[in-house]
Amino acid sequence: MSRKLVIVESPAKARTIAGYLGSGYEVEASVGHIRDLPQPSELPVDMKKGPFGKFAVDVHNGFEPYYVVDADKKKKVAELKRLLKDADELYLATDEDREGEAIAWHLLQELKPKVPVHRMVFHEITPEAIARALENTRDLDTRLVDAQETRRILDRLYGYEVSPVLWRKVRQGLSAGRVQSVATRLVVERERERMAFRAADYWDLKAQLATQDPAEPVFGARLSTIDGARVATGRDFDDQGILTTRSAVHLDEDAARVLVAALETADFAVRSLETKPYTRKPAAPFTTSTLQQEASRKLRLGSRQTMRTAQSLYENGYITYMRTDSPALSAQAIDAARRQAAELYGAEFVPSGPRIYTSKAKGAQEAHEAIRPAGDSFRTPAQVAHELSGDQFKLYELIWKRTVASQMADARGSTASVKIGALTSDGRDAIFAASGTVITFRGFMAAYEEGRDTERYADEAAAPSGKGADDARLPQLAQGDPITANELTADGHQTSPPPRFTEASLIKALEERGIGRPSTYAATISVIQDRGYVSNRGQALVPSWLAFAVTRLLEENFRWLVDYDFTASMEEDLDAIAAGDKNRVEWLSRFYFGDADGAGAGEIEGLSHAVENLGEIDAREVNSIAIGDGITVRVGRYGPYLEETPVAGAVGDPKRAAVPEELAPDELTVAKARELLETQAEGDLVLGVDPSTGTTIVARNGRYGPYVTEQLPEPELDPSLSAAAKKKALAALPKPRTGSLLSTMQLPTMTLADALKLLSLPRVVGVDPESGDTITAQNGRYGPYLKKGTDSRTLATEDAMFDVTLEEALAIYAQPKRGRGGSAAAPLRELGVDPVSEKPIVVKEGRFGAYVTDGETNGTLRTEDAVETITLERAAELLADKRARGPVKGRKTAAKKTAVKKTAAKKAAATKTAVKKTAVTKTAAKKTVTKKTAAAQG
Repeated sequence: MSRKLVIVESPAKARTIAGYLGSGYEVEASVGHIRDLPQPSELPVDMKKGPFGKFAVDVHNGFEPYYVVDADKKKKVAELKRLLKDADELYLATDEDREGEAIAWHLLQELKPKVPVHRMVFHEITPEAIARALENTRDLDTRLVDAQETRRILDRLYGYEVSPVLWRKVRQGLSAGRVQSVATRLVVERERERMAFRAADYWDLKAQLATQDPAEPVFGARLSTIDGARVATGRDFDDQGILTTRSAVHLDEDAARVLVAALETADFAVRSLETKPYTRKPAAPFTTSTLQQEASRKLRLGSRQTMRTAQSLYENGYITYMRTDSPALSAQAIDAARRQAAELYGAEFVPSGPRIYTSKAKGAQEAHEAIRPAGDSFRTPAQVAHELSGDQFKLYELIWKRTVASQMADARGSTASVKIGALTSDGRDAIFAASGTVITFRGFMAAYEEGRDTERYADEAAAPSGKGADDARLPQLAQGDPITANELTADGHQTSPPPRFTEASLIKALEERGIGRPSTYAATISVIQDRGYVSNRGQALVPSWLAFAVTRLLEENFRWLVDYDFTASMEEDLDAIAAGDKNRVEWLSRFYFGDADGAGAGEIEGLSHAVENLGEIDAREVNSIAIGDGITVRVGRYGPYLEETPVAGAVGDPKRAAVPEELAPDELTVAKARELLETQAEGDLVLGVDPSTGTTIVARNGRYGPYVTEQLPEPELDPSLSAAAKKKALAALPKPRTGSLLSTMQLPTMTLADALKLLSLPRVVGVDPESGDTITAQNGRYGPYLKKGTDSRTLATEDAMFDVTLEEALAIYAQPKRGRGGSAAAPLRELGVDPVSEKPIVVKEGRFGAYVTDGETNGTLRTEDAVETITLERAAELLADKRARGPVKGRKTAAKKTAVKKTAAKKAAATKTAVKKTAVTKTAAKKTVTKKTAAAQG
C-alpha cells in the first residue's frame, strides 16, 4: 500500500490534517525550524578560527551560512528520516510564507529524500482546502527562501556587531535588532516629547440649551466664537504651552467667568442650521496588523497572546492563516459572508454587489487572503461556543463579526450642525456650536463597529454633553428659533501631552512607516518588554531609563541603523529579494561593507565600517539623561539613580538617590528629583551609638536599597606588610553588622531603636528538643524565614522574626513542608484527558511557575498562558511540544557511569569529530549549490 509522509510545523496542525487525510498518509510535525545558525562558540573547533568563526556566516564568500540541526531537534529529525524510509512520496505542508518556505527547504536539505517531493500549501485547514492543496502542489519557491535567509543573516550581523557595543558601554545582556531598536526608539521619542511638554491653561464655556417645546431634549453646546474670532482649544497650543494660532481668542479663568455673567440675561437664538447626509463604510477584513490592534482595543489582549490564540484557531481549522498583509477575501469567502449577513440580518443589509478590498501596504504579500473564518461557509459564534472558550472564543467571534460586517451595507443617517448666538450685556457676539448624528440605517454596524485608539484631542471633538458626536441627538430646530440657556458654565482645561503608545498604536505606527512585517510585531514587542526597555502601565507602553541610554547610543553612533526611512527601505529590499528583483548577496554586501565611495548622498557606510570606526564612546555620557537644574539621571549597573552636580566650591561627593521603579520618566520633574535627593541622600544618616558595643550606627542608601550598619574603628596595620599580607589581615578582622530595612521602614524616619532591632537578626528562637538544632529567625532574599540546620520555613510576616516563640516555631516545623522535598500541593485546575497519553491533565504550581502535566510529561505555561483560561487543547499542545523536544540536554541519568566508560566514550567522540572535520568544512562550502538544486525536487 502506498504511504505518503506529510510534514507540517506543529503537533496541533498535524492532528487536524491527519483527521482529514485518513489512511495512506502519515502526518508528522517538525515542531518549527529544525536547523539554524549556531552560536559561534558551538562551531567545530577547526571552524572557529575560519571564515565562519565570527557569525557562523562567511561574509567574504557570498554570505554563506553554516547551519546545524538544533540540539533539541536531533531526535525529531531522526524520527522523520525513519518515517521517510517507508514513504513513497513526501509532502511538505508548512505555511506558505517565508518562514514556512524556509522550514520546508531545511527539511529537504536534512532529510535528502529519494522519493518525489511536493510542496503543499493552503490558507485554511478544512477538508475542502486540504483536498484542493493535494491536487495543486507546486515546487519549492527559492526566492522566498532567499528572502528568509537574508533576513536571518541580516539579523545575525546586526545583533552580533551592535549588541557587544551595548554590553561594553551600557550593560551586559542587552540586545540590538533591526526592528526592536527602532520600535524602542519610537517609544522613547514619545516619552521625550512628554518630558519636554509644558501644559497651557485655557477656558471655554459650556451651555445646556432647550427649545420652547418641552418634549424636545435638552442639548449641549460649546462656545465657538466671540465677535467672529474662534475661541482657542488645545489644538491651538504647541507642546511648550504657547498659543500658535494668532487669530484665536485665548480665554483665561477671569475672562471666561466675566463672559458667563455677561450672558446670564442674554437672548439666545438659532443663527444657522446645516444638515448633511451621513455615510459610513465597514472596515476591511482583518490582516495580521489590524487583528492585533483590534484585539488589543476590544479584548485587552497583548499582541503575543493574540497571535498565539490565532495560531491555535488556525491549526484546529477555525480560521484562515493568521500571518497576512492582505485584506482581500476569496470569492468563496465573499459569498459565505454575504449569504450569512442576509440570513442573520436581512437582505436589505447586504449591498447589491460584493465589496472588494485591496492592500494599502507597500511590498509583497506573504499570504493572499485576509484572516477570516475557515471554510466555504462560516460557522457562527453560537455554533462553535461548545468547542471554544476563553480567548479562543472571543477572538473567533471578533474575526467572524469583522468578516461578515465587511460585506454588509453602509451605515446611513444625517449629521446636523447648529450655531446658537447671543449678544452679551457688554455688546459682544457669542456663538455656541453643537452637532449630532442620527443613524437611520445601521447597516454593517448591526454586526460590528471598529474600535478606535485614544486620540490626543478626542475630548474636543466630543459633544459638550460628554457623548461623542455620533451619539448626540439634536432637537428639531429652525433658523431664528428662540433658545433658552438652562445652564452656563465656565470650563477650565489643560493641554495634554502626546499619548503614550499602546501595543495597538505602536503596531499601527510601525506598519504606517513600513518598518518590519506585521507577522513579526508580536515578537518585537515581546523582545523589548523582556529586555527591560519597555514596561506596561495598563495599556500604555512606558520606556525605561535603560531604553533612553540604549537609544541615545544608537542615535549618536549608528544613526542610519535606527533611521525610520532606512529601516523601512530594508523591508522593501527584502520584499524585492522575495520577488526575485534583487540579489541577496549584493544586498547583504552593501549593507555590511557599504558603498565603495563611502557614505555620501544615498549611500551607506556599511555596518562593519561603522563598528570599526566608532571611536571612543563616553559610557558615562551615553548613560546620562539631564533632568534640569544640574540634576542628571544616570543608568547604572544596578538601576537608574539621580545625581546632582555640586555647586562650584562645594566640598564632598555629589548627592545621589535611586529612582523608584514605578516612576515613569515623564513624571521625574526637577521638583520630584529634588524631593528624592532630599529623602534619599547617599550620605550616612547617623542614628546614634549602640549602648552594648559603643559603635556608631548609621543608615545608608546602597546599591541594593537602604540599610543600617555599624561603623567599626579603622584597623591599624603594620605599614611594612605586603599587599597580600594586608589583604589577609583585613579579611581576618570582624565584619560590621548590617541589616536591610523592612518593607514598612523609610530611610528618613529611621531611629536608633529601629536600627538595633534590625541588627539583632538573625535572632535565636530556641533549640528543638528532639534534634538539638538551634532555630533562628532571619530575613532573606525572598522574605522572613525560620532556619533549623538545612531546613527552612517561611514566616508569614516580617514582624514574626522578632516575636515568634519556640512553641510557634515547632508548630510550623510540625506541618508538612510545601514545595520541593515536601508533600505535593493540590492541582490548581483539572482540564481533561490528554489525547496522546490518555491521562488526566492538571495545572500545578511549581518552583518556576505554573505548569501542565499528565503525570509523565510537564509543560511550562508561557507568559501569555493564564491559569484561569488555559484550555485542554492548549495544554495538550504544550505537552506535545515538550515530548517532541525530548529530554533536556545535559541532564544526569539515574545510572552511574564508571570512569572506564567515560574515558572510552570520550575517545570515541574524539575519533568521530576528527573524521567529520573535513566533511563539515566541505559541506559549508557547498551550501549554495545544494540550496539551488533542492528546488528541482518535487
